[in-house]
Amino acid sequence: MKELDTVKLIKDFNELPIGTKGAIVSEYDGTYYEVEFFDSNGDTIGVYTTPRDALELLVSN
Repeated sequence: MKELDTVKLIKDFNELPIGTKGAIVSEYDGTYYEVEFFDSNGDTIGVYTTPRDALELLVSN
């Protein structure tokens, strides 16, 4: 996965439920990513440092 890829959560993370979608805004070391998560309206929920094992790649850009 890389910057600007679209991802979704495959397990609950912080207060976000499984299935929440987001976009990678930064990659740290291949094990953690800074992800901007958004709701179904496209509004930003928040930006979180997220472990790789919590994410599934949806669209590679």
